[in-house]
Amino acid sequence: EVPKFAVIAYGKLGGKELGYVSDLDVIFLFDDDDQDAPGLYAKLAQRFITWMTSHTSAGILFDIDIALRPDGASGMLVSSVQAFERYQGSAAWVWEHQALTRARFCAGDATIGKHFERIRDTILRKERPENGPLKGEVVAMRKKMLDAHPPRPGSFDLKQDPGGMIDIEFMVQYLVLQHAAQYPQLTANSGNIALLRLCGELGLIDAQLAGLVADAYRALRKLQHQLRLQGQDLSRVEPERVRVHADNVVRLWQAIFSATA
Repeated sequence: EVPKFAVIAYGKLGGKELGYVSDLDVIFLFDDDDQDAPGLYAKLAQRFITWMTSHTSAGILFDIDIALRPDGASGMLVSSVQAFERYQGSAAWVWEHQALTRARFCAGDATIGKHFERIRDTILRKERPENGPLKGEVVAMRKKMLDAHPPRPGSFDLKQDPGGMIDIEFMVQYLVLQHAAQYPQLTANSGNIALLRLCGELGLIDAQLAGLVADAYRALRKLQHQLRLQGQDLSRVEPERVRVHADNVVRLWQAIFSATA
């Protein structure tokens, strides 16, 4: 009668930073012991995807990305809250915990939403040793993404290139995972700009440089919005146009990861 079902938002939707042509990164959770529950909630999730990917006179409403569900493409379309909790606690990769920094309950059963937020808080606040593997794994994942989207001479990709938005997002995610055990306020899903400034105030990074990188993120996103509105799928500009911002991002990256990168 009343579905015990919730939509969890990740990525730009989770971070409340949707841009033009952003897709929706979501996972689906349920909390129902009925033996038919997994199949029924899978049908409900599929119906949701069908609604959200409807074709309109202006094109597809939204692209839906469900790759962040437990076990990725090989995983179930829906997960029970208990299975999700077990997966995050014992089987999830570091990049999945990075993604969790920007996740939030979005719609559906509020009790499941509260349970999800408790799971998220527990995972983000795990003790991670200062000289442990976290830093190396974050750098390795960033390199993997860079190898898949290598820079092109004569143009700067606002999202993918070194000094771009992904670098900023990865730095914020690392700082949250590394320091949230000591500073629980870092688990607040308040956006990259606010979290950068908070990390500066806490002395985790240079406060002035944190402000410059926050300004860079704002400027790069503004440029990306402009390009997308002009119909450009790839957000590329002349390097000189953003050199100062990109240089500041690279400076902070080196300050955080220099021992690893």
